[in-house]
Amino acid sequence: MMNLDLLQAEFFSLYGKPDNRPGFFFAPGRVNLIGEHTDYNGGFVLPCALQYGTYLLIRKTDEGSLKLASLNFPEKRTFSTGSPIEKQTVSWFNYPLGVMDQFARRGITMAGMELLFFGDIPNRAGLSSSASIEMVTAFALNEILDAGLEMIDLIHISKHAENEFVSVNCGIMDMFAIGMGEANHAVFLNCHTLEYKLIPVLIPGYKLVIANSNKQRGLADSKYNERVAECQLGVVYLSRVFDISRLGDIGFPQFFKIQEKIPDEVIRRRTRHVISENQRVLNAVSCLLRSDLRQFGALMNTSHDSLKENYEVTGFELDTLVDEARKVNGVIGARMTGAGFGGCTVNLVREESVEKLAQEVGEKYNSITGLKADFYIAEIGDGVRKLVN
Repeated sequence: MMNLDLLQAEFFSLYGKPDNRPGFFFAPGRVNLIGEHTDYNGGFVLPCALQYGTYLLIRKTDEGSLKLASLNFPEKRTFSTGSPIEKQTVSWFNYPLGVMDQFARRGITMAGMELLFFGDIPNRAGLSSSASIEMVTAFALNEILDAGLEMIDLIHISKHAENEFVSVNCGIMDMFAIGMGEANHAVFLNCHTLEYKLIPVLIPGYKLVIANSNKQRGLADSKYNERVAECQLGVVYLSRVFDISRLGDIGFPQFFKIQEKIPDEVIRRRTRHVISENQRVLNAVSCLLRSDLRQFGALMNTSHDSLKENYEVTGFELDTLVDEARKVNGVIGARMTGAGFGGCTVNLVREESVEKLAQEVGEKYNSITGLKADFYIAEIGDGVRKLVN
């Protein structure tokens, strides 16, 4: 946990008035254990909240202005509460502003406020720093403005901010995991109905290790939106055979029998990944409930292979991390996590092999790619919340 006294000192250095303390809020990042690119297809996912995340110090003022600053970025800006909220060229501003725009659309008036963000999620690592910023902003505004919204409302607000203001066609998984996550549990979510269960993640003798490729990527200008469109075309083809409106509506045994009805080979492979990944999530939940970690790790491996071959969102760097991790004795599962095109892998590793993984894979990855990977032990934490200082 970040030292809140240091953050408060930074807040007072920036905004003054040390006799008027700000509120402290925190939203975690998330890692998806399995179920990639299924969320926007109305499928199943299995993410969990992390100990890393975004801190927000926020204080109401009577100045009629919104002041935004971050310890992670040099840019600071002041906006008038009476002016329309508009998209900015400095990208990080758009995450809190998109949330404020959604509050305004719901008739909730912005007060004057001072906000200071700090995140310890590696930037652009695929651990959902953007959703973390959005959710901590929504949660804090809900309290500061006494808006009376439920957690599910804050989740939807954050998703709409990402879709409509930031212009990334993401699903609801990231925001939902950050909102509903609990320590030592994964969130088994049906992204269409939003039914969910908390699944205990009991992995004695093992650790979840995140490897950051440090291959930078941007979702909005990546092929992410292209994959969304390809899946929508897959629905068009399959709806001629089955009455479906999303890929999550069809099971893999059904798809296997009629996949040739999709004439476009690329669309067929995209569709095959989503529908088979849905089944892998169901199987993975069963594995966790019966403590079958070997089979869970095998499902992680198959998931990555499908993301590489069928969905084509891994890339050289992520594939290198996974390939080298699988060579380390004690690693029973390795896959990319997040949207892909860079970012992170998640690995299920015996405790005694964690140091070996970081050393051997780190050295090999650097020699092959010229990049330095960072390794983190993932602790599964609670969702968005107010902190006491």
